[in-house]
Amino acid sequence: MVEIKTPEQIAKMREAGLVVAAIHRACGEAAQPGTSTKELDEIAAKVIADHGAKPNFLGYGGFPGNICTSVNDVVVHGIPDRETVLKSGDIISIDAGAIVDGWHGDAAFTAFVGSGHAPEVVELSRVTEESMWAGIAAFRNGDRLVDISKAIENYIRRQPRPATGKYGIIEDYGGHGIGTQMHMDPHLLNYVSRKRGRGPKLVPGMCLAIEPMVSLGTPRTHVLEDEWTVLTDDGTWACHWEHSVALTERGPLVLTAPDGGRAKLAEMGIEAAPDPLG
Repeated sequence: MVEIKTPEQIAKMREAGLVVAAIHRACGEAAQPGTSTKELDEIAAKVIADHGAKPNFLGYGGFPGNICTSVNDVVVHGIPDRETVLKSGDIISIDAGAIVDGWHGDAAFTAFVGSGHAPEVVELSRVTEESMWAGIAAFRNGDRLVDISKAIENYIRRQPRPATGKYGIIEDYGGHGIGTQMHMDPHLLNYVSRKRGRGPKLVPGMCLAIEPMVSLGTPRTHVLEDEWTVLTDDGTWACHWEHSVALTERGPLVLTAPDGGRAKLAEMGIEAAPDPLG
């Protein structure tokens, strides 16, 4: 069952989304050479507590962190620890979430640590982020879930190929519904699969976490013995971008963007829904 939210419930999810945006801001500023991923986790914990929210990652399925910290060839679900210290030239995908009055927010971004990043890595992050926005733009009343998948895949496939051959759209992980739980139906692929059909119709009140994960090589991954950390099979670096988005009668509202997605959607000729929090 796909959970349909009322406007009042979407407003609560917007509150949770703004906590996530605050986590991103604080962790993005702190993601500097010499900082450990555990220190980033502690910063996230403080932001969550300062906002009177609860972490939704900590303890989820036994996960030990408040955020996921995925460095370089780690795609998702990297566990924060003292031993992983960021250095100049690294990239880190920070996936964060929060709960406000039982409603969830979830979003991720990729940060560049220090300097000296290869041009293909910079372009990888841009392509991944822009494919996310292409998916958000395709979240339209009356369309189908597959239209979001198609928009994400088509954007990536239209880009010039990297020196490594082509971008790998990660196959084993994707987006999802979000609301009273962090992960809910429907599962959202970042590519089109004939086996999955067209998926449910998109209607106001639906909320989705739209999150492409893309590598500089293979779409295939494996999980370490810690049962969480996901790496690319070929060791190529990967990026992860995500926003939680609500579809309203007046269009999409990007719950985890500080401005509700207004500026970016305007560039794409789309008017964001009004922010219920003003």
